[in-house]
Amino acid sequence: MATTPTPPASGSRAWKKFKRNRMALLGGGIVLFFVIAALLAPWLATHDPLKTSFMAIRKVPSAAYWLGSDELGRDIFSRLLYGARASLMAGLVSVLIAMVVGVPFGLLAGYFGGWVDSVISRFTEALLAIPFLILAIALAAFLGPSLTNAMLAIGISAAPLFIRLARGQVLGIRKEDFVTSAKALGASHTRIILSHIVPNVIPPLIVQATITIATAIIAEASLSFLGLGLQPPNPSWGSMLSTAKNFMVQAPWMSLFPGIAIFLAVFGFNLLGDGLRDALDPRQER
Repeated sequence: MATTPTPPASGSRAWKKFKRNRMALLGGGIVLFFVIAALLAPWLATHDPLKTSFMAIRKVPSAAYWLGSDELGRDIFSRLLYGARASLMAGLVSVLIAMVVGVPFGLLAGYFGGWVDSVISRFTEALLAIPFLILAIALAAFLGPSLTNAMLAIGISAAPLFIRLARGQVLGIRKEDFVTSAKALGASHTRIILSHIVPNVIPPLIVQATITIATAIIAEASLSFLGLGLQPPNPSWGSMLSTAKNFMVQAPWMSLFPGIAIFLAVFGFNLLGDGLRDALDPRQER
């Protein structure tokens, strides 16, 4: 006899579980910190991030330059704030592209099965056989160096993850009694997918999206480091590291602070994703 799936945790219960997870709260706090810093960058920046000063080249951290200055005399603190905008936007937009591209294919493959599932699954496996970052670099190089093209490249490279996740969730849900009952009552495929399957797929997709944002931030920094992301003089954490590698001995702070920013942002999103998984996974109720 088929059993109904364990219902997803309600909003209030999930929030209570999330609040009890200190590491998840830490991750949420780190993410919130970077979001606020990116939004308030014009008011928090102490200098113009693009303004050069040949009288302040590679200055050590001081009261005038809180995190020091770079090889052109630009304030690193201000550039980090504006770089957070590029990194967070790249993470969010890339994951949004991956979900828009991947989730519909995963739903179709899992729900209809047969040749539809075979075609989509083989294509997905072919993309997954290519390392994520290698595929992103290849697509970004083909599209051309810019932040928009980098986000497209990262989003397309991450889409197979969401295809596979959505397909796996639908394969289990489509056999449940409530889906069978909806079919018996004459509900259309579109109605069944949107009303009965998608609500049960959303929680794991949210968790995957949160964790993938961290991966996208690293990918954007890597592309910018290689000159395939946001172009100079606009600040990006990856491009700041690319420049700083030439001054590791003379000015180590140029690479230290962008590296710490990338580490903390990725660390925060990973902790937040783990916390959301524990809060939204109904199996954790047992």
